[in-house]
Amino acid sequence: MAGLFATLRRPTNISSSNFQSSSVFASRLLYLLTVISVSLAVFAFVLQWRGGLPEPTTRWISGDDPNEAGSKPVRLSSSSSGCADILGQSRTASFPYFRDWKFKFGSNLRPKISITTSTSAGLEQILPWMFYHKVIGVTNFFLFVEGKAASPNVSKVLKSIPGVRVIHRTKELEDVQAKSRIWNETWLAGFFYQPCNHELFVKQTLNMEMAIVMAREAGVDWIIHLDTDELMHPAGTSEYSLRRLLADIPEDVDMVIFPNYESSVERDDVKEPFSEVSMFKKNYDHLTKEMYFGNYKEATRGNPNYFLTYGNGKSAARVQDHLRPNGAHRWHNYMKSPKEIKLEEAAVLHYTYPKFSDLTSRRDRCGCKPTKEDVKRCFMLEFDRAAFIIASTLTEEEMLHWYREHVVWTDKTLIQKLIKKGILTRIYTPMAIVQGLKESGVFVSVIASAHRDIIQDESLSSAGNRNASRYPHITDTFPRKMGRILVEPQSTARKFVEFSKTDRQAIPPESPPGMDGIDLTHTKYLLKNSSS
Repeated sequence: MAGLFATLRRPTNISSSNFQSSSVFASRLLYLLTVISVSLAVFAFVLQWRGGLPEPTTRWISGDDPNEAGSKPVRLSSSSSGCADILGQSRTASFPYFRDWKFKFGSNLRPKISITTSTSAGLEQILPWMFYHKVIGVTNFFLFVEGKAASPNVSKVLKSIPGVRVIHRTKELEDVQAKSRIWNETWLAGFFYQPCNHELFVKQTLNMEMAIVMAREAGVDWIIHLDTDELMHPAGTSEYSLRRLLADIPEDVDMVIFPNYESSVERDDVKEPFSEVSMFKKNYDHLTKEMYFGNYKEATRGNPNYFLTYGNGKSAARVQDHLRPNGAHRWHNYMKSPKEIKLEEAAVLHYTYPKFSDLTSRRDRCGCKPTKEDVKRCFMLEFDRAAFIIASTLTEEEMLHWYREHVVWTDKTLIQKLIKKGILTRIYTPMAIVQGLKESGVFVSVIASAHRDIIQDESLSSAGNRNASRYPHITDTFPRKMGRILVEPQSTARKFVEFSKTDRQAIPPESPPGMDGIDLTHTKYLLKNSSS
């Protein structure tokens, strides 16, 4: 019996020993996992403390559509490449947003968004601007080009990109626009026959009128007017998607207002603003009145206004019947007052005088005299007037000194103070997207593909066909329905406007409230609060 009990007790001892060994192993494993988790948390904290990317740059996808939900995240590298220019390609492709640079978006993706612009910029500015917006969900671009943008090599590249329509400023275009509905109405007439900014404002508005027709032909749901020194910033969406943002807009809303933020450069040698500038001054619409009024003087730094240039934002309009532009910043409708909303997080990022050379380039585009009286004819905003006079009268060394004093932010203490106050903010996502596009070789691929097409066309075409491609006929420049829609009899247009009774004057670029406006607005605000 003793032997039997001894035999029965032995397995019990073995089981107990195994259990103790398992417990020790589990404890050590749990301890190891805890140490790893704490270490990773500390490492992440250190990275963020040193200035990591606080925005959702790892939530984008790697398929054809960077806005489609439920896809695997993609990690972006925001490191810069010092050995390549803005359209160069680094050795590391770290931006697998797409299978190829053509962005073959499906026709079933809604809403369909278009951007129209009037530009004379080169490829080094247009390509990063365009493909950034493709990444966040824009499918169609209507580019009204002149200057460098209208040169044969540049326009060939632009025309080769799917979803892009290039319209040259020709004599035929001007003749058509001179007979357009807008030209024969009164709400834009106050800007006619004036130079520089006023002339540009009229061109932009007339081009927007034509772009509406193109958008309807392309089946577009939303249209936005944007300059090539501006980027949409769809903050407030989990996928950083303009398409997702506009998809969530209620169906009865006709127009969405995006307040603009203004770039605040920290160096005087910026070459690639989209991939070098990360600090922006918030729009007063995104600040409390106390914050705006309390920090106005420090944020202005002796300049004429809170922003260097405009502060009334840009807008997106739902494409529908009777839509018309209302200047470069807003849209309107001939038959009703549009219902509009203003977004609380999303914005337009305006890269304002980010390069020192912007002083002279703006000067060279305008033939006004550098006097206080004459610049009022040419420019709508006070800082543009001052910058034109400075660029026209000072030496380059004096200009650089003025630029550093009025545009560049060098006071680190003031920067940190205004960041803490919420006046200034860091926005890294656009920088990371543009840098990622550059590193992936998108811009190089676009240019190389267009170059191959040019060579192929020249080898297969006769000399006559080559000349025709360099100077496209009017039917290649304008939408087929444009003549019928824009060239209306004056009497019909006048009667239509009289019947609608919703006419309003075009909204020009406007500065944020100045010192006088602040005093008045602040007084009203205090009276309202004291009475309540």
